Amino acid sequence: MTAILGISAYYHDSAACVVVDGVIIAAAQQERFSRRKHDPRFPIDAVKYCLSEAGLTIAEIDSVVFYDKPLLKFERLLETYLAHAPKGFLSFVRAMPVWLKEKLYLKSVLRRELKVLLPEKSASQIPPLLFTEHHQSHAASAFYPSPFEEAAVVCMDGVGEWATSSLWHGKGNTLTIRQELHFPHSLGLLYSAFTYYCGFRVNAGEYKLMGLAPYGTPRFVETIYQHLIDVKPDGSYRLNMRYFDFAVGSVMTNNAFAKLFGAPALTADATPNAFYCDMASSIQQVTEEIVIKVAQHAHQLTGSRHLCLAGGVALNCVANAKIVAHTGFDKIWVQPASGDAGGALGAALCAWYSANDKPRNTHYLTDNDAMQGAQLGPAYSDEDIAQAIHEQQLPAVHLTEQAVRERVVLALTQECVVGWFQGRMEFGPRALGNRSILGDARSDSMQRKMNVAIKQRESFRPFAPIVLAEDCLDYFDFEGVSPYMLMTAPVKSELRCAVPPQQSQKNHLERVNQRRSYLPAITHIDFSARLQTVEQHINPRLHALLSAFKQKTGTAVLINTSFNVRGEPPVCTPKDAIRGFLATDMDILVMGNWLLEKSSQCTEAIQRARRVTFDKD
Repeated sequence: MTAILGISAYYHDSAACVVVDGVIIAAAQQERFSRRKHDPRFPIDAVKYCLSEAGLTIAEIDSVVFYDKPLLKFERLLETYLAHAPKGFLSFVRAMPVWLKEKLYLKSVLRRELKVLLPEKSASQIPPLLFTEHHQSHAASAFYPSPFEEAAVVCMDGVGEWATSSLWHGKGNTLTIRQELHFPHSLGLLYSAFTYYCGFRVNAGEYKLMGLAPYGTPRFVETIYQHLIDVKPDGSYRLNMRYFDFAVGSVMTNNAFAKLFGAPALTADATPNAFYCDMASSIQQVTEEIVIKVAQHAHQLTGSRHLCLAGGVALNCVANAKIVAHTGFDKIWVQPASGDAGGALGAALCAWYSANDKPRNTHYLTDNDAMQGAQLGPAYSDEDIAQAIHEQQLPAVHLTEQAVRERVVLALTQECVVGWFQGRMEFGPRALGNRSILGDARSDSMQRKMNVAIKQRESFRPFAPIVLAEDCLDYFDFEGVSPYMLMTAPVKSELRCAVPPQQSQKNHLERVNQRRSYLPAITHIDFSARLQTVEQHINPRLHALLSAFKQKTGTAVLINTSFNVRGEPPVCTPKDAIRGFLATDMDILVMGNWLLEKSSQCTEAIQRARRVTFDKD
């Protein structure tokens, strides 16, 4: 038996993963345990969980693999500051102490952190430390768990050590780099620059920018191409750094950028007006056009019929759908933890297949991938849940699984909001039906209710549908499966509503509450939806709930959003779920076979839960 621990840490979204003989045993982000969103610190709790799930101690791990190479990253940092000197001197001074104290000596830091896990505190029992390159980790996370024996692999993000975009060819157990682009020329950082400019937090608000884009008109596309980025037919590009400050500054864009577009960057948490909606729409279109070119080039270069995607840009589900439609690949597979958290998984798999030269598992001979529905986090028994309930002396009932379904379906038809806590926690940024909040997609008021009263977030944010995979074509123009909520699809035209002329003339965000289809709560303003298909063999309990809802209502679609409030990571434990349930206007909480109703809870418990706050993201 060979056991490998993969780790990503110290930048954002730290995580851990354990792979045993090529099988993914466990993977989780540190934020879920620490309750600190995008937690960058060493993932000590995630490591402990992964080891426990695997039934191993740190001394029984054969190797620990870190997801990038700090010396290469330090080289990039020094060269960048030297190239821009004396500009950026203050930023350089702020960065150096951390590097000289810790990041430059990461092997020692990692050994110190891992030593805590040894009962004897014996450094000799710490496994060997290995390091992969950042984009190598992304590529491994994309290809090795995919259902393909051979595929083109495209990775695009902000920046790793030097690489910002890379193209690989995967075959069997090998990954071969074919081409890459280097910092500061980065599609991910370009998108993050517009994220910052539109008032959202970098590395946290890019999905908000994507959700805002359909409210605008892409009237700045030509300006972006003329001044900000030079794109070649093969998708390679260069940024005009005259307009950006991210290389050595403390912000993403500069005065030249603001002057070019005629407005300053929007302050954080301000409501975007029509201008910033148009900016979001413009950069979304540019991003889609570039990734299409990159994917088309990958298709031509490798001759592959299959494509795998990873890196932060791969979380842009709108762009992913455009790749499906315009690039000629037969099948596309996107790593559900495409961001830095997934680097822990990629690092471990890279060591198993590359360093140990192991053959691929036979999972790729079927249509199923090796990610197990991304259900790789901790699960809690009914006994664990009962203990959490009784510790707070909360009224609750324990039901059979069928009775739970019946109660939840009835509540959903009455426009109740349901917290749904089941099975193993998902790995990656999406809640896929185990740490979810559910609602009736047919409701006209559900989007606003869930955004404002439950999630406590911006009103323009769309909600995603879950649909029975076998019924997907009844509601969406989409063929195949989308188990990880990483594709958008149009709502079928026969389900759409005609928008009255007076409504269509309303200004940008005022149109958020227009009824656009028979499923208004999940239909975005452009008639799209971020789709998750549910298959029985991947999530039988969620599939059964959707089937029961369909039997009662004739509709096989529900809202699915992550179980958290704004600024909080998705819940991990029963205690987290109880607090979130009590702190919001959620009506029902189901954990395993335990059911709690808000109307039965005491005022003191509710007030106590509502005193817990999180930073606004």
